[in-house]
Amino acid sequence: MNRTLKRIIIGMLIVIAGLVGVVYGVGSALPEDHVAAVRAEFSASPEEIFATVADYRAYPEWRPSVEGIEELPARDGKPAWVELGATGPLPMELTESEPPTRLVTTILSEGMPFGGRWIFEIEPAAAGATVTITEEGEVYSPVFRFVSRYLMGHHATASLFLSDIGTHFGENVTVDVVR
Repeated sequence: MNRTLKRIIIGMLIVIAGLVGVVYGVGSALPEDHVAAVRAEFSASPEEIFATVADYRAYPEWRPSVEGIEELPARDGKPAWVELGATGPLPMELTESEPPTRLVTTILSEGMPFGGRWIFEIEPAAAGATVTITEEGEVYSPVFRFVSRYLMGHHATASLFLSDIGTHFGENVTVDVVR
């Protein structure tokens, strides 16, 4: 290997190590916890929206990112399941259910790089229902914290969920960032 090629390779390795250091450093400076909220309006009724969101077994039928559902044993009488998708398994629990206005799901985060819960608030609206998803999240890894904040965005998954609900009901919805 000639000398110039060695210098180029060493230079590239230094740049890569520097980028990893910056990502880790910035991620370490970010808080572990975050709150993000998104909202959309639907022509479907609150009861229809609630029934759709609460029926996690049917998620693979209308959420393209969910390839399958595996049931878990109930936890303190609360339903639990694993969402299977391209990003890997995501164990969940239905922690609160107040039909047709409120539903809370919690990530069973043991061994996961992140955790938290989603609060679904469903309100009657003139044309149907307004749905707000508030994510109260925790990201444990500094690298994933950086990725979650700056590359993916804390609103991305909840926004996609609302868009998927719209598609399920044959609607093209506008998702607004609330917080």
